[in-house]
Amino acid sequence: MSIWELFIVAVGLSMDAFAVSVCKGLSVPKVRLRHSLTVGVYFGGFQALMPLIGFWLGVNFQSLVESVDHWIAFVLLGLIGANMIKESFGKEEEVDSSFSPKAMLPLAVATSIDALAIGITFAFLTVDIVPAVSLIGVTTFVLSAVGVFLGSKFGSKYKSKAEFAGGVVLIIMGLKILLEHLGVIA
Repeated sequence: MSIWELFIVAVGLSMDAFAVSVCKGLSVPKVRLRHSLTVGVYFGGFQALMPLIGFWLGVNFQSLVESVDHWIAFVLLGLIGANMIKESFGKEEEVDSSFSPKAMLPLAVATSIDALAIGITFAFLTVDIVPAVSLIGVTTFVLSAVGVFLGSKFGSKYKSKAEFAGGVVLIIMGLKILLEHLGVIA
């Protein structure tokens, strides 16, 4: 997987965290730098940790699924992408205005579950995992930190569009992996 493909995956994965960050920005009367940094560290950290865990799981069970790994990657990316698109049309979620660990930890885990599945997918592809998870974490950190400020300035206008775009990107990456394996594209 090229650096550009990894960056596209990182941006797609970070859209859930970005959307929640926008809502966190909406939830406070005055956004401060510490709000953005807190959200960025939680979301970026978990977006980096979860694919690392997924990669470890995928590598340890790779021999069991090696003959269908491309289908697993295609299905996981497709399902995650479709779910993000579906959520983009759903009702607005209520987000707590607290930035405490008790409030941030569940949000960080919830927005990074799809990254766990991506990590499993990475185990079946040619991916150098440390730079990949670093790129995902940094990308999510930046987009989440910016999302808090955007939420306070522009409201929830971009939340559903971000989720929709992230879903489309992940579906396209899944199709690309499958088509490359089938020899349709090089």
